[in-house]
Amino acid sequence: MTRLFIPLVVAFLIASPAPAAGAVRNVVMMVTDDQGLDAGCYGNPVIQTPNLDKLASEGTRFNYGFCTTSSCSASRSVILSGLYNHANGQYGHMHSIHNFHSFTWVRALPLLLADAGYCTCSIGKFHVQPEAMYHFERYANKGLKGGARSAVQMAENAEKFIRENEDRPFFIYLCTTDPHRSGDGRFANTRDYPGVTEVIYDPKDIPIPSFLPDLPVVRKELAQYYQSISRADQGLGRLMQALKNTGHWDDTLIIYCSDNGSPFPGAKTNLYEPGMRLPVVVRSPEQKTRGQATNAMITYADFVPTILEYAGAKGPEYPLHGRSFLSVLDETDPPGWDEIYASHTFHGILNYYPMRVIRTRKYKYILNLAYQLPYPFASDLYASPTWQAVMKTKEKYGGRTVEAYIHRPRHELYDLEADPEELVNLAESPAHAKILSELKAKLRAWQEKTKDPWIVKYEYD
Repeated sequence: MTRLFIPLVVAFLIASPAPAAGAVRNVVMMVTDDQGLDAGCYGNPVIQTPNLDKLASEGTRFNYGFCTTSSCSASRSVILSGLYNHANGQYGHMHSIHNFHSFTWVRALPLLLADAGYCTCSIGKFHVQPEAMYHFERYANKGLKGGARSAVQMAENAEKFIRENEDRPFFIYLCTTDPHRSGDGRFANTRDYPGVTEVIYDPKDIPIPSFLPDLPVVRKELAQYYQSISRADQGLGRLMQALKNTGHWDDTLIIYCSDNGSPFPGAKTNLYEPGMRLPVVVRSPEQKTRGQATNAMITYADFVPTILEYAGAKGPEYPLHGRSFLSVLDETDPPGWDEIYASHTFHGILNYYPMRVIRTRKYKYILNLAYQLPYPFASDLYASPTWQAVMKTKEKYGGRTVEAYIHRPRHELYDLEADPEELVNLAESPAHAKILSELKAKLRAWQEKTKDPWIVKYEYD
């Protein structure tokens, strides 16, 4: 099989500089499940996330961190491979009837770090396949009461793993299932989780995001969602303490992110801002400024190049689609970080709605490749009390009509400065014809460079 890749922005150097002799450079990544920009350090006045806020105060908060696909398996494949999911093959979910796989030639981050002598450990949600392409040396999931929602216990397992592997640098990939919706419809908040003090929220105090309607059922669901986030935050606090207990606080790169947007229609599975603009907080022992906020626009394709540079590890034989952002951790407005791309297919094999996006500081262009079809729903979003309440009225969903949410045009163009809620489509505006043409051309060139299979739509549609 021929594998030809052209790097999108900057070719990642296959041979990265090695760290100073004797230096220890460990890596910890924590990924939450379906968390939007809902944290104290991102300006939410109600939610309690003291540990993420603390990490941000000692590291760097990215104001413009973007997943490239707003769906669990696909997003995690980008996080671990450094390739857009249309290139690595993980188009959608790996479980159940969907059964999507990454291509067998992919050499994901844990394999690359293992080649560099790292001991790798996965704790919690995995959700990519084949396992051999994403293989971790250890899977530390024993004894978790409540499974991958038991974030404090997961962090305790991480500390045990560190103590058992003191002779090698480590990479810990800890993924909670919180705040994903649960089968009980209450975000699994009715269970007991060792080490967790549940934080209960009053629905009347919850600020309503602009993309959601202000209904009693929505407030109730947001309160439950917040509770789940606060539980995950306590796991982050215990993980930070584990690094301090083992003497690795000052030699470990910490990355915190969410896989995709919050579990509400209009966010998760969408490439509107609530679906793709997400929390990313990074603490490097080597950064000069603490409590920094950067406006650099990054995507999850940048995680692998960043970690490889930090670790002094070699990349794969093919170019990656991202670039390291270590150099911008101390910069507020670094030049050259003002444009990102996104590629979303959809959750499962039963759905078909590929979207491609280019986003600049001012504009976002969305190409809906299957615009003739109604917009599909993930089953948990469709069945949610929020959407079911809206369907009873069939009028408005946040600032959009239900009709506008379900039936979308081929081209969507938004001026994010004038219209941050992405409600006024400028694709048919004569005054914006030039910018639309420029963004279309750049998006197509990016699709060609990254070997997007949907490039055929330009010829056959």
